[in-house]
Amino acid sequence: MTFTKLILTLACLMSVTLVAQVAKVTQEAKVTQLLSKDLTNVPGKEGLMITVDYPPGSSDPIHRHNAHAFVYVLEGSVVMQVRGGKQVTLTPGQTFYEGPDDVHVVGRNASDTKPAKFLVFLVKDKGAPILVPAK
Repeated sequence: MTFTKLILTLACLMSVTLVAQVAKVTQEAKVTQLLSKDLTNVPGKEGLMITVDYPPGSSDPIHRHNAHAFVYVLEGSVVMQVRGGKQVTLTPGQTFYEGPDDVHVVGRNASDTKPAKFLVFLVKDKGAPILVPAK
């Protein structure tokens, strides 16, 4: 193989790898709001129920919810971790909890080939955003 062919081959391989990495990063989770209800006996708070659909290979940025978040896995498997906690892989029927002060450092689909879906029930300040970016 000539030097020029070698350089072109390496450039093509690097381009394919870069495109695959960009495609993986851009596969965002789909969030669907199911229910929002004021908690009348807890002034200023609301309950919010959502589903999160992770495409294969999808992951979340580091964030927090400033809420109590109760997670229940419906399909596939997801990897979750809050700062200072253990990383866990959850499958259908398993649960996860995030407190109002937790920073969610790992949230991703455990599979690069199969989708995952989970249900989240949040108890949060009325009108507050669902997710807040964190470091």
